[in-house]
Amino acid sequence: MTHGIRKAVFPVGGLGTRFLPATKAMPKEMLPVVDKPLIQYAVEEAQAAGIEQFIFVTGRSKAAIEDHFDHSYELETTLRERNKGAQFAAVTSWLPEPGQIAYTRQQEPLGLGHAVLCAKNLVGDEPFAVLLADDLILSATPCLQQMVEEHRWLDGNYVAVMDVPREHTSRYGILDIAEDDGHLVKVKGVVEKPDPAAAPSTLSIIGRYILQPDVFEHLERTTRGAGGEIQLTDALAQMIGRNRRPFMGLRFEGTRFDCGDKVGFLQANIAFALARPEMAEDVRRILAEYC
Repeated sequence: MTHGIRKAVFPVGGLGTRFLPATKAMPKEMLPVVDKPLIQYAVEEAQAAGIEQFIFVTGRSKAAIEDHFDHSYELETTLRERNKGAQFAAVTSWLPEPGQIAYTRQQEPLGLGHAVLCAKNLVGDEPFAVLLADDLILSATPCLQQMVEEHRWLDGNYVAVMDVPREHTSRYGILDIAEDDGHLVKVKGVVEKPDPAAAPSTLSIIGRYILQPDVFEHLERTTRGAGGEIQLTDALAQMIGRNRRPFMGLRFEGTRFDCGDKVGFLQANIAFALARPEMAEDVRRILAEYC
């Protein structure tokens, strides 16, 4: 049995252009699903998986994220004075402890692989998780917790995976499968955004990873790929078969929502609202009115 994963990287430097003008002055990761921003869902998922250190790779105009993960003393004082215990807990109970959060700046928008590489010195020489806040997952057991539990029994690199329609393979990193037991997939290759006719499967990577630290060596050697960016998928493809550790895909339990897409974001709001007992009945009534 291996040791747990202690550190998680959150790439939050993107511009969020698909949500303009809403994201002109607000980070896309701060867009709320019901009453919590996307990035808080990601951090809470990491906390549930036992993560102890939270590394944010930010960009310009991301100060709202740092403020959100800090105390707001004026607000907290007001809530205490007015005996608003539930609201006070809503803004404080999930905050990481002092010293658990670190920030580093991605100074150029060179892609996900480059963002992960920016965290190299903060991660050090140990396996770590990567969570993309755009991929929001509704599940009984948080997705990263499912992955960490698998990693405890078999050390290696892990990605969360799901089947997509073949015509959508050009949007994702797609696995080339060596073995598949319906739950865990042993990976022999990965291709970034392949043409549907050439895709080795329809099993796509979504934004949850557990990676060994040697990924940084591959990222440093990776040149710009799809979209002129340094692709994390390209570095993962170089890692497969290069060391003794297996590369695994986990078919996670839960429903994933693409909150980098407007329709996916609206769908997530509906699904998460319906999962809230105090809101579900009213939301069903509203949906019935419009549908």
